[in-house]
Parts: sequence; C-alpha cells; structure tokens
Amino acid sequence: MNQSSIPPGVVFGVVRGITYGLFGKPDEFVPQARELGAGAVRLYVYWGQVEPEPGRYVWDAVDALLAQLDGTEEVWITVCSSSLWATRQPTRFLPPSPAHDLHAYGAFVRALVARCAGRVRYWQCDNEPCSVGLLWAGTAEEYVAQLRVMHHAVKEVDPDALVVLGGAPYGLASSASDSPERTFFDVLLRDGREHFDVFDVHLYGDAARIPADVETSRQLMRAHGYEKPVVAGEYNGPWPDLYPEATQAMHEVMAAVFAAGTVDGADGAGVPGDGPARTPEQTAMAMLYDRAESLPPTLRMFMDGCPAELEAKRHRINCREIVMRNVLALSAGVRRTMCWNLAPEVPDYREPLSVMGLLFGKLALMDYEDGGLRLRLRHPAADAFALMAGMLAGVGQVNRVPVPGRASLFLFDVRRAGRGPLLVVWDQRDSFTGEDEPPVPFDWPWPVSDARALDVFGQEHQVEVLDGRLRTSVSVTPVFVTTREG
Repeated sequence: MNQSSIPPGVVFGVVRGITYGLFGKPDEFVPQARELGAGAVRLYVYWGQVEPEPGRYVWDAVDALLAQLDGTEEVWITVCSSSLWATRQPTRFLPPSPAHDLHAYGAFVRALVARCAGRVRYWQCDNEPCSVGLLWAGTAEEYVAQLRVMHHAVKEVDPDALVVLGGAPYGLASSASDSPERTFFDVLLRDGREHFDVFDVHLYGDAARIPADVETSRQLMRAHGYEKPVVAGEYNGPWPDLYPEATQAMHEVMAAVFAAGTVDGADGAGVPGDGPARTPEQTAMAMLYDRAESLPPTLRMFMDGCPAELEAKRHRINCREIVMRNVLALSAGVRRTMCWNLAPEVPDYREPLSVMGLLFGKLALMDYEDGGLRLRLRHPAADAFALMAGMLAGVGQVNRVPVPGRASLFLFDVRRAGRGPLLVVWDQRDSFTGEDEPPVPFDWPWPVSDARALDVFGQEHQVEVLDGRLRTSVSVTPVFVTTREG
C-alpha cells in the first residue's frame, strides 16, 4: 500500500471537538494534548466563523490555534461550509451545505490555508457527508464539486498539504452495497478520485472488526481502480450502539415519543438556548432518565448520575477500548489515529437531554476547571492514552500473531525503533461482562532474560521468564509485555 503522501511513522492524535471558538472564546488545548503524548490535533473551522461577511475575515480561532503550535505536532483541520450568507442552507453550525458560489468558496479556502502558512498538514472537506441532513445538506455530486474546489485551492497555496475526504462513518463498511451511505460514497470515490489524498474512516464499531473495516475501506477505493492511505479521524468506545439491549431500550423510548409527536411542556434544563418546551428528543431523553433504574446497565452507565460502580466500569472499558482500537488499527496498516475527544466543547456544558450527549458525552479525556483545561482533571482514559502513546513510541510495525487453538487470544508483536521487544495481548471477551471472568494462562517465546508486564491501567502484572519463554496470565484487559528498560 502506498503511504508516501503521509509522513513516515505513526502518530497518535486527539480531536478537540467540533466547535472550537464557535460558541465561546478559543481556549488553550494543544499543550494539554501534547502532555498526553498526542502528536497530532484535529479541530473544526466553519466558513461563517472565519468569513462572517463577504471578504471580511475574523481569524481569532485560527490564530489562537497557531499560537499554541511548536512545530512538533501535525494539525488536521476539518473545514465545514456552514455560513449564514454563503451557502444554500444558512447556519452557523450544522449541517453545512453547498456554496452559492464555488469561486467564493475557493477564495475562502485559499485565504484560510495561506493564514496557516504551511503549519497545517491535513485539510478535510466537511465530515461524514453521507449523513445527509445532519452533517451535509446536499447531494454527493455537490459534495464532489466542492471537494474539487478545495483540493485545487489547498494545493495552489500549500502543495505539501494533504486533502482528506469527508470521514466515512463507522457503519459504512458493514452496510449493504446498495445502502444510501454506500451509494453516496461510491459517487465520492468514483468522481472525486483526483481530488483527495487520504481516506478517513471512523472506528466506533466493534473493535474486533477494525481490521476488516479498514480493509473494506481500501476495497471501496480499489473498486474504482486506485488506493490511497487510510487514516482514522475518529475512534473511541464504548458507546450504547455496541450493546444490543442498550440500543433496544433507547429505540423503544424514542419510537414511542416520536410516533406520538409528544412535546413535554417542562423546562428543557441543561440544553443551552432551549425555551420552556422540550423537543421530542428531549422528551424521550427525559423519559429515559425517569426509567433509569429499570434500564439495562449497559445503557445506564452512559447516563449522567449513574451508580458509581457503573461509572467506574465504563471508565475501565474506555481505557481498554482506546488501547485495543489503536493496536488493531496499526495492525491493519493505519498510521494516523485521532481519539474522540479531548474535552467538552465549552466549560461546564453537559447534554443530559441530548442523544449525542448520551452517545459521546463521557468520551472526553479531560475536563475544565476555572475555565481552563487542567491536566489534573483528566479522566482514566487520558492516562490509558498517555501510557499507550509512551509504550508505542517509535512503533514501526504491529503484527497480529495467531495463537494456535486460542482464537480469542489477541496477540500482537510490536516493532519499535531503537527499543526492545514488545507484545500486546488480551483475551477477547464481552466488553461489559468479560472482566468478571477469570484470567487465562499465557506462555510464549521470549528473546531476552527479563520481562515487565503493565496493563492499560498502569498496574504491574505478574510475569516470569524461564528457559526462553515468558509466562503470565491474560484477561479482557490488554497487557504490554516488554523489558525492564521498556
């Protein structure tokens, strides 16, 4: 596979969110991401945010970002064509829509890229455009037309920059060949082949499927006679869709409310900007909270105010998922991953009556204190990310090693430049109940006389080396096995 357009090596990154500087003052976040071991950051910029009126540019958010860079990080900006004046569907936020005038769109992109003066490596044309009506208000053909203009504008100003195709949602790979999402992406990949450099796939589905999903992404391009590098612009877990009983409980409540067209007259507290009447979505979410004690724990752990033991369990699953998803993606040849997400969009904002808040609200790695992101307020997943980034620093290749007779054992041989041997191993189980099962023995050839095992929580794991083999035990929690020097 040709990876020549992406700089060499593996880079672990984080997504800042989707509203940087849009609904509040752009804050400092790059140093905090760097402290976690992130070598890349991704954020969104909106057309109307930068050019609120024709020809008048406001660079507050862009300049706030640039002021935080030290040149060691890669930067990825997702450019959304959302505008109150320049696009077919007027909006400051979502969904973006086609430009009234593609020449004006090209001028905006050229000005944005020039402002960043070669300091941004990746420029993405919107995000998950096949989510029509939610993340793109146009056709596939209109998206390709805009992608063509962006690609030309970016290359004209910064020939070394890379253009990223709008992200492929996690369900694309498993969808039917005639599904709306596949049909949309077929147009993008057929007609847009000359107008992007990198394919972005979002890895939120079952972690064990990641290698297959990455391969499907490549097959979608090969069907049109080419292949370009695949990156993971978003990933994380868990979220409710991974648990059938959680999904069923959500759908039952949502279906009942939306079918009835119910709108509760109660105050929509916790959702900024809402009036006294709740939307059907908020009514459904309020109903979920009213029924919280009867809901399956695989759903309740994502809700605000869940029991402490469920909150702790979700944190443990989150730590495992971050490591698993990265190792699996690297084993499939992915060399850039972006963890969703670094922090809440703005300080002190929670979305208890929002479906998106339920799905993604607890995936933030850090939180705010006194209006700023504080490293000491990082969640357990942030520590797992930092540990992983340190253990995998200098990684060049990750290979899954079959273990005869033990299909559930996921073993990976990691090769790192200038560092000793490293294995990553876990026993693939149900992510919610698997930790309740006892560990199983693991015995494997080992080339040196000493070994150290550390799990994703940073806890030492008992291991011994005897007669050229290491012996330990493994469970659903990934373990890093290396030497004492690391």
